[in-house]
Amino acid sequence: MKQLVLATHNRDKVREISALLSDLGVEVLSLDAFPQIGPIVEDSDTLEGNALLKANVVGRSTGLPALGDDTGLEVHSLYGEPGVYSSRYSGEHATYSENVSKLMANMKSFPPRRRAARFRCALAFVAPGIGSRTVEGVCRGNILEKPRGTGGFGYDPLFLPKGFDKTLAEMDLSLKNTLSHRALAIKEILPILRKYFK
Repeated sequence: MKQLVLATHNRDKVREISALLSDLGVEVLSLDAFPQIGPIVEDSDTLEGNALLKANVVGRSTGLPALGDDTGLEVHSLYGEPGVYSSRYSGEHATYSENVSKLMANMKSFPPRRRAARFRCALAFVAPGIGSRTVEGVCRGNILEKPRGTGGFGYDPLFLPKGFDKTLAEMDLSLKNTLSHRALAIKEILPILRKYFK
C-alpha cells in the first residue's frame, strides 16, 4: 500500500486528517513512525511557510510523499493574533488550556460584535516528481466568552462557527469534518492527492 506521511506528532491532527483521507486508499503515517526526524523548527512568519517547511523536511528525510499543515486562529479585534503563534500563544510549550485562558483574558473587554475570528489552515503537499503544492481552508466564526464542549482540541471550545449554535468542541467529528478549516483545506488538496496516488 502507498504511504503518506503527515508532518506532525500531534495525535489530534493525525486523527482528524486520517478521517478526512480515509477514502484515499493510502497508509497515513505520522512523525511517530520516524523517530530519527528530530523537532522541526517552525520559524516562518506565515502559516503557508511553516506548512511547506515541515513537508519539505519530512519528504527529504523519508523519501515519501509528505503533507505538512499549519493552522492559526486569527481574531480581528486582536489584529490577527494569535495567528502563526496559535499553538505557542502562552509560551513555547503551552498547553491547550493555557492558550485558551490567555485568549479569554485578552478578549475579556470585547463585546459580542467585536469577537469575529477565523481559523485558517495551510496545507503543503511535497512528493517526488511533482515538487510542492499548497492550499488553504478558512472557517469563520466568533470567539465565545467561556469554553463550551469537551471534544476537539486547541481553541475549539471557544470557537463558534458562523451559522451554527455549537462550538467546534461540541460537534462530533463527522460534523466538524464537514466545515472546519482543516476539512476545507483537505477538500482543496484531495484532487492533487488522488491524481498523485492513483
